Amino acid sequence: MAGRFYEDWTVGDRMEHEIRRTVTETDNLLFSTMTHNPQPMHLDAEFARESEFGQILVNGTFTFALMVGLSVGDTTLGTLVANLGYDKLVMPKPVFIGDTMRATSEAAELKESKSRPNAGIVTFAHELINQRGEVVCRCLRTALVKRRG
Repeated sequence: MAGRFYEDWTVGDRMEHEIRRTVTETDNLLFSTMTHNPQPMHLDAEFARESEFGQILVNGTFTFALMVGLSVGDTTLGTLVANLGYDKLVMPKPVFIGDTMRATSEAAELKESKSRPNAGIVTFAHELINQRGEVVCRCLRTALVKRRG
């Protein structure tokens, strides 16, 4: 199992996730249509060309989901009970088709669970970074994680 149990975490543990992902036009199109998001900035090349970005802007909720997804293998794969919330989500730079993303995570806080003795709460600080080294998304993810045994 790749994910860590609650006892395996220490505040300040930091990791750069190995999996990288280049965002494709298909990713953006499918995610936008599957989530019923008709924003022309995501779907209409002519509309997007006239914008300040000059090209299609990747759907921000896809960007966020990709960041979390890239982190799962090293953080909570097989040990997650539930994600409890996402806080302080920001997207300081745009993502474009063809950008290659990598993610980092840090254990920002550990807390005992009052209601579940078999689990603990880990708050992760996630960042998504493009090929130019720019942070394009960051958030705090609070997860209920299994304890050993």
